[in-house]
Amino acid sequence: MNNEDLCPCNSGKKYGECCGPILDGSAKAETAEALMRARYSAYVTEHVLFIRDSAVKAVRDEFSEEDTTAWCRASRWHGLEIIRTEKGGKRDKTGVVEFRATYTANGEFCNHHEVSTFVREDGEWRFEDGELVKDEPIKREAPKVGRNDPCPCGSGKKYKKCCGRSEA
Repeated sequence: MNNEDLCPCNSGKKYGECCGPILDGSAKAETAEALMRARYSAYVTEHVLFIRDSAVKAVRDEFSEEDTTAWCRASRWHGLEIIRTEKGGKRDKTGVVEFRATYTANGEFCNHHEVSTFVREDGEWRFEDGELVKDEPIKREAPKVGRNDPCPCGSGKKYKKCCGRSEA
Protein backbone atom coordinates (compact mmCIF):
# COMPACT_ATOMS: atom_id res chain seq x y z
CA MET A 1 0.00 0.00 0.00
CA ASN A 2 1.27 3.45 -0.89
CA ASN A 3 1.70 5.95 1.99
CA GLU A 4 -0.33 8.50 -0.02
CA ASP A 5 -3.36 6.18 -0.34
CA LEU A 6 -6.24 6.57 2.09
CA CYS A 7 -5.85 4.28 5.07
CA PRO A 8 -8.01 1.14 4.85
CA CYS A 9 -9.21 1.71 8.45
CA ASN A 10 -11.59 4.45 7.20
CA SER A 11 -10.05 7.16 9.38
CA GLY A 12 -10.01 9.53 6.40
CA LYS A 13 -6.23 9.97 6.81
CA LYS A 14 -3.49 8.89 4.46
CA TYR A 15 -2.02 5.45 5.18
CA GLY A 16 1.42 6.99 5.88
CA GLU A 17 -0.13 9.29 8.51
CA CYS A 18 -2.35 6.67 10.12
CA CYS A 19 -1.77 2.91 10.30
CA GLY A 20 1.30 2.68 8.07
CA PRO A 21 3.86 3.80 10.69
CA ILE A 22 2.29 1.50 13.30
CA LEU A 23 2.43 -1.48 10.95
CA ASP A 24 6.03 -0.84 9.89
CA GLY A 25 7.14 -0.41 13.52
CA SER A 26 8.24 3.23 13.28
CA ALA A 27 5.41 4.29 15.65
CA LYS A 28 3.39 2.73 18.47
CA ALA A 29 -0.38 2.79 18.75
CA GLU A 30 -1.13 5.47 21.33
CA THR A 31 -4.67 4.26 22.03
CA ALA A 32 -6.63 1.02 21.96
CA GLU A 33 -8.63 2.40 19.02
CA ALA A 34 -5.44 3.17 17.10
CA LEU A 35 -4.31 -0.43 17.63
CA MET A 36 -7.72 -1.72 16.52
CA ARG A 37 -7.49 0.34 13.34
CA ALA A 38 -3.93 -0.87 12.71
CA ARG A 39 -4.97 -4.50 13.24
CA TYR A 40 -7.78 -4.09 10.69
CA SER A 41 -5.35 -2.49 8.24
CA ALA A 42 -2.94 -5.37 8.89
CA TYR A 43 -5.59 -7.85 7.72
CA VAL A 44 -6.21 -5.75 4.60
CA THR A 45 -2.51 -5.38 3.76
CA GLU A 46 -1.49 -8.89 4.92
CA HIS A 47 0.82 -7.71 7.72
CA VAL A 48 0.19 -11.04 9.41
CA LEU A 49 3.10 -10.87 11.85
CA PHE A 50 1.79 -7.53 13.16
CA ILE A 51 -1.52 -9.21 13.91
CA ARG A 52 0.33 -11.83 15.94
CA ASP A 53 2.76 -9.46 17.64
CA SER A 54 0.08 -6.94 18.65
CA ALA A 55 -1.75 -9.53 20.76
CA VAL A 56 -1.19 -10.77 24.31
CA LYS A 57 0.89 -13.92 24.82
CA ALA A 58 -2.11 -16.26 25.18
CA VAL A 59 -3.41 -15.15 21.76
CA ARG A 60 0.07 -15.31 20.20
CA ASP A 61 0.47 -18.90 21.45
CA GLU A 62 -2.64 -19.98 19.50
CA PHE A 63 -1.88 -17.90 16.40
CA SER A 64 -1.46 -19.61 13.03
CA GLU A 65 0.51 -17.53 10.54
CA GLU A 66 -0.45 -19.88 7.70
CA ASP A 67 -4.20 -19.81 8.44
CA THR A 68 -4.27 -16.06 8.98
CA THR A 69 -2.40 -15.40 5.74
CA ALA A 70 -4.80 -17.65 3.82
CA TRP A 71 -7.79 -15.90 5.36
CA CYS A 72 -6.41 -12.43 4.56
CA ARG A 73 -5.82 -13.39 0.94
CA ALA A 74 -9.23 -15.04 0.54
CA SER A 75 -11.08 -11.98 1.84
CA ARG A 76 -12.01 -8.75 0.09
CA TRP A 77 -12.16 -6.01 2.70
CA HIS A 78 -14.88 -3.33 2.52
CA GLY A 79 -14.43 -1.19 5.61
CA LEU A 80 -14.15 -0.63 9.32
CA GLU A 81 -16.59 1.26 11.52
CA ILE A 82 -15.70 2.06 15.11
CA ILE A 83 -18.98 1.99 17.03
CA ARG A 84 -17.75 2.93 20.50
CA THR A 85 -14.71 2.97 22.75
CA GLU A 86 -14.32 2.76 26.53
CA LYS A 87 -11.11 3.92 28.13
CA GLY A 88 -8.12 2.86 26.01
CA GLY A 89 -6.54 6.31 26.13
CA LYS A 90 -2.90 7.27 26.43
CA ARG A 91 -2.90 6.89 30.25
CA ASP A 92 -5.29 3.92 30.59
CA LYS A 93 -4.26 0.33 31.25
CA THR A 94 -7.30 -1.27 29.62
CA GLY A 95 -9.61 -0.40 26.79
CA VAL A 96 -12.63 -1.65 24.87
CA VAL A 97 -13.37 -1.05 21.20
CA GLU A 98 -16.64 -2.09 19.60
CA PHE A 99 -16.36 -2.25 15.83
CA ARG A 100 -17.90 -3.58 12.67
CA ALA A 101 -15.65 -4.87 9.87
CA THR A 102 -17.19 -5.85 6.57
CA TYR A 103 -15.65 -8.13 3.99
CA THR A 104 -16.49 -10.76 1.40
CA ALA A 105 -15.12 -14.28 1.76
CA ASN A 106 -15.97 -17.24 -0.46
CA GLY A 107 -18.51 -15.10 -2.30
CA GLU A 108 -20.41 -14.29 0.92
CA PHE A 109 -20.73 -10.81 2.42
CA CYS A 110 -19.74 -10.83 6.10
CA ASN A 111 -20.54 -8.30 8.78
CA HIS A 112 -18.12 -8.92 11.67
CA HIS A 113 -19.42 -7.07 14.74
CA GLU A 114 -17.17 -7.46 17.77
CA VAL A 115 -16.36 -5.98 21.15
CA SER A 116 -12.59 -6.26 21.65
CA THR A 117 -10.65 -5.80 24.86
CA PHE A 118 -7.15 -4.37 24.94
CA VAL A 119 -4.53 -4.15 27.68
CA ARG A 120 -1.33 -2.18 28.01
CA GLU A 121 1.73 -4.45 28.40
CA ASP A 122 5.20 -2.98 28.78
CA GLY A 123 3.87 0.39 27.68
CA GLU A 124 2.25 -0.94 24.47
CA TRP A 125 -1.36 -1.67 23.63
CA ARG A 126 -2.15 -5.34 22.96
CA PHE A 127 -5.28 -7.10 21.75
CA GLU A 128 -6.55 -9.38 24.52
CA ASP A 129 -9.86 -10.86 23.47
CA GLY A 130 -12.92 -10.33 21.33
CA GLU A 131 -16.56 -11.21 21.68
CA LEU A 132 -18.87 -11.36 18.68
CA VAL A 133 -22.05 -9.31 18.89
CA LYS A 134 -25.20 -10.80 17.43
CA ASP A 135 -27.17 -8.03 15.78
CA GLU A 136 -30.83 -7.88 16.73
CA PRO A 137 -33.23 -8.60 13.88
CA ILE A 138 -35.03 -5.58 12.51
CA LYS A 139 -38.49 -5.33 14.07
CA ARG A 140 -41.41 -3.77 12.25
CA GLU A 141 -42.71 -0.66 14.07
CA ALA A 142 -46.23 -0.80 12.60
CA PRO A 143 -48.34 -3.84 11.81
CA LYS A 144 -47.95 -5.26 8.33
CA VAL A 145 -50.60 -4.10 5.88
CA GLY A 146 -51.91 -6.77 3.49
CA ARG A 147 -52.74 -5.99 -0.12
CA ASN A 148 -56.49 -6.39 0.47
CA ASP A 149 -56.58 -4.56 3.82
CA PRO A 150 -57.99 -1.04 4.04
CA CYS A 151 -55.31 1.51 3.25
CA PRO A 152 -53.85 3.02 6.45
CA CYS A 153 -54.02 6.51 4.87
CA GLY A 154 -57.79 6.53 5.54
CA SER A 155 -58.94 6.79 1.91
CA GLY A 156 -61.35 3.86 2.27
CA LYS A 157 -59.71 2.05 -0.65
CA LYS A 158 -57.88 -1.26 -0.48
CA TYR A 159 -54.16 -0.85 0.14
CA LYS A 160 -53.30 -2.38 -3.27
CA LYS A 161 -55.46 0.24 -5.06
CA CYS A 162 -54.11 3.17 -3.03
CA CYS A 163 -50.72 3.64 -1.34
CA GLY A 164 -49.61 0.10 -2.17
CA ARG A 165 -49.75 0.69 -5.94
CA SER A 166 -46.10 1.72 -6.23
CA GLU A 167 -44.80 -1.25 -4.22
CA ALA A 168 -43.90 -4.34 -6.18
